[in-house]
Amino acid sequence: MKKNLIKFQFSKNKSINSISRFMLSGIFLISFFYVTPMFINFAEKNFNHKEFTNNSKNLLNNFLLKDALLDNDLIEEEIDQRDLMWDIIEENNNSNIDLVRFKVDEIDFVHKQNNFNLKEIRETKLVKPVKIDLLPEDMEDIKSTSKKKEVFIKIVLPLIVKENTRIRSDRKKLFAILNKNSNTDIEKLWLEKKFKQYGVRKNDISTLKVRMDEIPTSLAIAQAAKETGWGTSRFARKGNALFGQWTWSGEGLKPKEADKGETHKVMKFYNLELSVRAYLRNLNTHKSYINLRKARSELRSNDKPLDSIILSKHLDKYAETGNQYIEVLQKIINQNKLKDFDEARLLPSSKDLESLI
Repeated sequence: MKKNLIKFQFSKNKSINSISRFMLSGIFLISFFYVTPMFINFAEKNFNHKEFTNNSKNLLNNFLLKDALLDNDLIEEEIDQRDLMWDIIEENNNSNIDLVRFKVDEIDFVHKQNNFNLKEIRETKLVKPVKIDLLPEDMEDIKSTSKKKEVFIKIVLPLIVKENTRIRSDRKKLFAILNKNSNTDIEKLWLEKKFKQYGVRKNDISTLKVRMDEIPTSLAIAQAAKETGWGTSRFARKGNALFGQWTWSGEGLKPKEADKGETHKVMKFYNLELSVRAYLRNLNTHKSYINLRKARSELRSNDKPLDSIILSKHLDKYAETGNQYIEVLQKIINQNKLKDFDEARLLPSSKDLESLI
């Protein structure tokens, strides 16, 4: 009896001790999760030296899983156009060499001399770096629609592929930096420059990775064709504006049909190349194209090619016609088999080859 009583008391004490330990553990855990965020917040404010560490994959996964983290445009005020285009505007203003505007026949001669052939490009996926700075002055005089399209594509294709190549190179460098445990001062300065170019606030790496990406060549050609009437519009001929981008602060051309009181202009560029660069920057930064960037990120995460038809579905805000604009773009892409150029790569120029010697 006494033995049973002792055993009962021992079991009772053991139960009490277990309950006590459980309660203490619970209090500890609650305290830990309550205090930890405050400690982390304090540490970030006082000990953060802006080191860019390698948490690339986790950031991208969080980015794709949470719509709230889709783009910091959702939480930030709209960034001034001059801040986003600062490097383009700077080059635009500082370029003072008079460019030569060729005629269609002269451009044809240049392409023939360089054996620049669209049929060959469709097959080989290799684009020779034949750069034409300005549209021909007699573009409107071309009677044949097929000829007009051919001339236009030959002019804009190398420019679009070149700018996409520039972005691809930057993207490769970004991932290389993120895969390092620590970064040099030069790398940090490069990152700061890219944060500024892509309008990324608070050094948000996940947003930079999603914004710093290519636009399918077929989609860019289709938009340029639609916006300029295959290179015949006044904005394209007078202002090298291939994509009809508006500006309220920079140099531009006033639309003739603009309503009274409207102050916007169509951006004017020194050459066609800067117009292409500004277009890519626009799609990669403006809040109107958040869904396009999301769709592109999802294609990337699933190891799928960037599909111009899929991405075009998110360009309803590019023009006032909305869904009708999307239908026109898709029609241009399909009828002209522009997807043939999506895998095209730019061959090195003689200048590039000289730099390797």
